[in-house]
Amino acid sequence: MAITASQVNELRKLTGVGMMDCKKALVETDGDMQKAIELLRQKGQKMAAKRADRDANEGCVLAKSTGNFGALIMVSCETDFVATNAGFVDFTNSIIDTAMAQHITTKEEVLNMDLNGAKVADAITDQIAKIGEKIELAHYEVIEAEKVYAYVHPGNRMASIVGLNKAGYDQVGHDIAMQVVAMRPVALDAESVPQEIKDQEFRVAVEKTKEELIGKAVDAALKKAGINPAHVDTEEHMASNCGKGWITEEQVNQARQIKEQVAAEKAAQLSDTLMEQEYIMEAKVKVKDFIAKADKDLKCTGFKRLELGA
Repeated sequence: MAITASQVNELRKLTGVGMMDCKKALVETDGDMQKAIELLRQKGQKMAAKRADRDANEGCVLAKSTGNFGALIMVSCETDFVATNAGFVDFTNSIIDTAMAQHITTKEEVLNMDLNGAKVADAITDQIAKIGEKIELAHYEVIEAEKVYAYVHPGNRMASIVGLNKAGYDQVGHDIAMQVVAMRPVALDAESVPQEIKDQEFRVAVEKTKEELIGKAVDAALKKAGINPAHVDTEEHMASNCGKGWITEEQVNQARQIKEQVAAEKAAQLSDTLMEQEYIMEAKVKVKDFIAKADKDLKCTGFKRLELGA
């Protein structure tokens, strides 16, 4: 049976798969559109099996809220090129929008949810056939509260949802959602920290985050003093760069003082729980005090956070 260009184009519009693959599928199925779609899906399943052991560390992270319900999603892929593609972002948006419209609360329900006439799990398989990368629904989280706020950091690599016990505090909700993304709290407060997180794995993760934040604070202080952080990152570099005339002995001594003082000050400010963290928009003010300034009865009831690679 002769396959026409219009048939190939129709199949391409339905599946998003390349023209040549669409034509081959139509040839193999004698022009039967539904059989061709199923053949392409089977191809996607085979491709998914072959790529199952690959790393999918890129992707799209989105968060949305509607009143008292909020959702957070991560659809992962292999490359940044795919992750930033408008079609891939639209696909992720379509999943979270449909899930929220149906008030779906678990990842398993999302995978079995209908999306444009097919299960999400099958739609993901279709995307694998179309794009040629490992793609998976990595995470889906929800929060329900009197009012839920969502924040997506530019670039769709990290996002958060936050619940408050009162409505009408949009700026507070937005700011706390930003705080969660920026400061990576592990729990709402000390009482909320699970016992397993309190063990060694928790301590290692927390120390790593603290080191990163302290390092950023020290670098900022050095730059403010007119010192290149790369010139004073180790004692060996300081001695070498001083000998080359890139920095002075006075700057070396100043750098040592800044590193010690700022690191100590920043470490004292850091907390592992959201309520005890220093509020990022106002120095020396804890998050719990920032919330209380808006309303003494206002409370953050919970949060969820996702970040690629975390």
